[in-house]
Amino acid sequence: MAGATTARSGARRTPPPGPPPPVIKARRRLRLPRRRTLLVTAVTVAVLGSGVTWLLYGSSWLRVERVNVSGTAALTPEEVRRAASVPLDEPLAAVDTDATERRLRERLPRIAEVDVSRSWPHTIAVRVTERRPEALVEKSGKYVEVDEDGVLFATVPQAVKGVPLLEVEADRSPSSRHFGAARLRREAVGVLAQLPETVRADTLTVRVRSYDSITLGLTRGRKVAWGSSERGAAKAKTLTALMKAVPDAERYDVQAPTAPAVSHS
Repeated sequence: MAGATTARSGARRTPPPGPPPPVIKARRRLRLPRRRTLLVTAVTVAVLGSGVTWLLYGSSWLRVERVNVSGTAALTPEEVRRAASVPLDEPLAAVDTDATERRLRERLPRIAEVDVSRSWPHTIAVRVTERRPEALVEKSGKYVEVDEDGVLFATVPQAVKGVPLLEVEADRSPSSRHFGAARLRREAVGVLAQLPETVRADTLTVRVRSYDSITLGLTRGRKVAWGSSERGAAKAKTLTALMKAVPDAERYDVQAPTAPAVSHS
């Protein structure tokens, strides 16, 4: 009896049936898509892609009908449209906006910045920022406008009111050979930007003989020896003080702002 009991207790017990482990359940749920499902999906994607392509390039719905121009001042919107050369009735998606921007910069030097974008469903939008004349260079009876970077960008028949005349007389100087005319123009325009507002309004000419010899001609025959464009804030402050202290002087020298000078002749 004891042996039988021992044998029965040592026998393996079969666990009762139960639900399969979670891993087995997950494996049963995972099924590879059938070939038919894959084929239907591929055909659907192809049809949709063809439809989108036709809508963008083949249909008459999304085509260029107008070119809207904004930001112009001296230029007219029509001038910008002609220079942009965007073909009407072409697919809007086919317009090369980068190439259009390049054409505008090349054909209209007055444009400093330009952004060309699509405005769905029928419009190309062109936003321009024009260069502003900070000085004028007289040439053959006409005037070439100079922007804040010293760039010559447009020729006008008459002088622009309130814009000083720039006279660069450094063709034979070592300064001209070293810096170049464009750099000297930039330095001169930089001086104009540093002037006190009241002095800037009275400035008629800016004469450049070298990098460190820039002279301003003001109303009532007054002159200002400015020197280079360096230490502009200190020179502007000194010039303001001199003009208040000696308002009837004919020449102000602020080349060395800590040791200025004035004269009446």
